[in-house]
Amino acid sequence: MRKVNVKEVNTEREMDDFVGLTERLYAGSPYYVPDMETDIRETFDPRKNAGLDFSDIQPFIAYDEHGNAVGRIVGIINHRANKKWHTKNVRFGFVEFIDDKDVSAALLKAVERWGRERGMDCIQGPMGIFDFDKEGMLVEDFDRIGSMVTIYNPPYYSEHLEALGYEKEVDWVQVSIEVPKDVPDKYARVAELSKEMFGLRSRKLTRADISRRGYGRKVFDLLNVSYSPLFGYTELSDRQIDTYLKRYLPLLDLRMLSVVENEKGELVGVAITMPSLSQALRKSKGRLWPLGWFYLLRALKWRREEKAEMFLVAVRPDYQGLGVNALFFNDLIPVYNRLGFRYAETGPQLEDNVKELSQWKPLHPTFTKRRRCYKKIL
Repeated sequence: MRKVNVKEVNTEREMDDFVGLTERLYAGSPYYVPDMETDIRETFDPRKNAGLDFSDIQPFIAYDEHGNAVGRIVGIINHRANKKWHTKNVRFGFVEFIDDKDVSAALLKAVERWGRERGMDCIQGPMGIFDFDKEGMLVEDFDRIGSMVTIYNPPYYSEHLEALGYEKEVDWVQVSIEVPKDVPDKYARVAELSKEMFGLRSRKLTRADISRRGYGRKVFDLLNVSYSPLFGYTELSDRQIDTYLKRYLPLLDLRMLSVVENEKGELVGVAITMPSLSQALRKSKGRLWPLGWFYLLRALKWRREEKAEMFLVAVRPDYQGLGVNALFFNDLIPVYNRLGFRYAETGPQLEDNVKELSQWKPLHPTFTKRRRCYKKIL
């Protein structure tokens, strides 16, 4: 039996070990896409992470008998989520470990104990504080490159969890398509009907729309309304919205952002897409300096990868089924062709969200990269 010492991360050296562990674990892997180191560190800073206004969080690091970091994990209690869903869940996230069941068991037991001490009766994960954080352990398609918004892990991770008594709570899948040269007839017809029958229209936003005319906040208000019924979702707070607006919207190529309004000018649909940054992040090794910024900027502006990432697609509930998604496709497919994208891939989508998944049928989709949220009663 390996001697494992799991410690709460309290010092700068321990945080350095926490952040740096993945560089050793995934050395040589052609599929792993690193997080930006600054993003990881800011997760635990209440000044930078508005999710900590309503969540408790504790990172842990595991060392072997020689003082080498061999695993990490984070315990999270999202009090707003527990109140909304009438649960007492402690979440685990940022989980990484060598292929040693003593290490994985010690890490998960640390979060289980931390949760029980705070009155929790169930553990679930991998999940983040918020639904836009990375979530879901990869359980299929380990030979495909990840993305900036998804988890990549080796096959043995799920084997360890199941051996420790964890079971499936929900699964997500991603949709991958080859970008067609022309908009499929079905989408074109439905888009025209949506305009004629329901007064819907696509439009492109400008930087002024986002910064001065309130459309940035409208987008996130729409995401809150549309995603509210989905598993584990908690609505973004005003401070979280401000953070996303400041940090991420300036990165978007607005040609790849599609919005749909009704005849009253109300925002009823949004599709947030951007060039894949997977290879740029791999080259940067998760660091902006010295050259990480250049690789990211080049992927965004000059030398795009062949794949577009369709991160977030949301339709106001009372407009679902009225052709909003056809308007998105009618708008974005020509844009993708002009920009040279050959493929497009969604973020993780719940496997039981049949309405969402069925919309892709005319594009002959491939459902890939199954991810799983595990749970265990404490």
